[in-house]
Amino acid sequence: MAVARPVDEAAGARETVGSVLRACQLLGHFGTDRPVITLAELTALSGLNKPTVHRLMTTFVEAGWVHRDHAGAYRVRMPLFAIGAAALAEFDLRAEARPVLEELAARFGDTAFLMVPADAGAVCIDRVEGGKPLVVAGIGIGSVLPYNAAAAPVAIAAFDPEIRARVLAEPLPAFTDHTHIDPAEFAAYLDQVRAEGVAVSRDDYLGGVSAVAAPILGRAGTLVATLSLGGRSEDFAGAEGEARSAAVRDAAARLGVTVAAAQM
Repeated sequence: MAVARPVDEAAGARETVGSVLRACQLLGHFGTDRPVITLAELTALSGLNKPTVHRLMTTFVEAGWVHRDHAGAYRVRMPLFAIGAAALAEFDLRAEARPVLEELAARFGDTAFLMVPADAGAVCIDRVEGGKPLVVAGIGIGSVLPYNAAAAPVAIAAFDPEIRARVLAEPLPAFTDHTHIDPAEFAAYLDQVRAEGVAVSRDDYLGGVSAVAAPILGRAGTLVATLSLGGRSEDFAGAEGEARSAAVRDAAARLGVTVAAAQM
């Protein structure tokens, strides 16, 4: 039996063109790490059948957006770079990160944060609340967090050598019984965060609240900001916690690619 879709979903479907969406998805596989892709590789990456991929890519070739070499491999051409340059000219980290924050908050129901480093601590410049009943009310836009507590500030300290050195040279304040206050232990944890690419906090800043954070790195691996999720501690344990860590790390890496391109 057919199931009627909500009116807004049905309207949205009428306004989209499936072939255009599939074509855009094909272009999304090109990047600095994969500038040239063969038809077979695009077919495998996209999950589409080979005739469909060939037809869509031939259209891009005819439009002058993609070049196909004598061996049959594809490479994007200058018109796409011009479009990308137009977007980067108006690059705004907060605007670029907003859809990612919304996606993470909707997927997990937690609160998603975007934070940047400052002398006084990690500054929250944006946040999106999910659907879970716990609202991390203690951390809002403009809040400044210490570098030895909560996942995002710790991630900043792990990936910014100057901040790390300054934080470890000063007394580490305690906010709960789980806050990092021993310099040697905290230094070892920062090394672990840097190696794993994600920081995890459990009740170390606010009781009953845990979080995961990953760095957004620009050119030469320089830290620009952090992306994080915070919510009920029980949701950040086991497989659920691992899923959050993986999602935040991947999303931060994608944003990092955009940031690095904007800095060129």
